[in-house]
Amino acid sequence: MLVEGKWQENWQPVQNQDEQGRFIRQTSSFRNWVTADGSPGITGEGGFKAEANRYHLYVAYICPWACRVLMARALKGLKDLITISVVNPVLTNQGWQFGGYPNSDEDELNQVTYMHELYTQVDPGFTGRATVPVLWDKKTQTIVNNESADILRMFNSAFNTLVKAGPDLYPDQLSQEIDALNEIVYTNLNNGVYQAGFATTQAAYEEAYSKVFQTLDDLEQRLSDGRTYLFGDEITESDIRLFVTLIRFDVAYHGVFKCNRNTLKQMPNLHQYLHNIWSIPGISNTVNLDHIKAGYYSIKALNPNGIVPKGPDNI
Repeated sequence: MLVEGKWQENWQPVQNQDEQGRFIRQTSSFRNWVTADGSPGITGEGGFKAEANRYHLYVAYICPWACRVLMARALKGLKDLITISVVNPVLTNQGWQFGGYPNSDEDELNQVTYMHELYTQVDPGFTGRATVPVLWDKKTQTIVNNESADILRMFNSAFNTLVKAGPDLYPDQLSQEIDALNEIVYTNLNNGVYQAGFATTQAAYEEAYSKVFQTLDDLEQRLSDGRTYLFGDEITESDIRLFVTLIRFDVAYHGVFKCNRNTLKQMPNLHQYLHNIWSIPGISNTVNLDHIKAGYYSIKALNPNGIVPKGPDNI
């Protein structure tokens, strides 16, 4: 990580932990919003107006948080308005690196080698982790936001006057229900698999493992009535948040994160739900199983020999 703008050579993917060995995730640092008229969003400062070809996304196909915003970009028709760069999935001693792996990109926009250099370009004294996704403003040469939940929301509404809007991922009539379900899915599943994988005590691991599978069981039951998405026939941001974890489950979390009670393929309702979302035009292009496996199995703290399993190679 970066400490006062200096890269620490003993970088580790485990972010923090509490006294019981539970994994604790870092809070995002840049929280400005793109809005239709450039006014301030819920957090941060104003000045970031929705404009075509002004903004750029830095993402990793391995990262579920980054792929949330890639899905929103596809669903909302923003692919021609917002450009992207994909980092190398294999974690290095300096964190995310550009290029050097199939289907990863050099940073042609800012000409840096590592993601952490982008952070210190904006804030020379930055302390924290250089994470993805990053929404970059090409006009002012700065990071707008590095919190996927924020970017997901702004993509849903900020650019609607510039493109055919696509589905409303956060409809007013469902907002409270979406927020409530998001909290459960994030705490117990999105972040829960990481808490299981990065636990440093048996008790912390078993606590997280239990939450992961209880939540999967609850979602399996929720989908038992044959509904297409979590709230019925229309996709919402809750489906995006869930999909990015499910698509990684059998290829990564079941193995390297020790979430191995069963595979997702053994849960028929969730597996069908996964295919429902996969079949939406543009969604499969946000998934790269090779990057996902290469990335998670490159975490030396969990897989010191770096051996990547041969399968599965499809969903």
